[in-house]
Amino acid sequence: MRKAAVSRKRYSVMDIMKMLDELRQEREAIEEAILTLERLANGQGRRRGRPPAWMTALKKRQSVDPANPVVIPQRGRPRKQAEASPQ
Repeated sequence: MRKAAVSRKRYSVMDIMKMLDELRQEREAIEEAILTLERLANGQGRRRGRPPAWMTALKKRQSVDPANPVVIPQRGRPRKQAEASPQ
């Protein structure tokens, strides 16, 4: 009977150590998520690369017409302008 009691204690200690390891890993993942969200909130998570065409067009329109700051970008491909036909 003594062996059974010792083996139970060993397994429970091993289970506790395993649970502690899992909790530490979860804590690290949560800390990383918190840091990422804090960076985004502070504005440090800026996007890299060229902005999409619709965003650039929106900024250009707003700078041209400051009286009307809300401009809905056009959808789809822009129409080609008709060329002057020689007559």
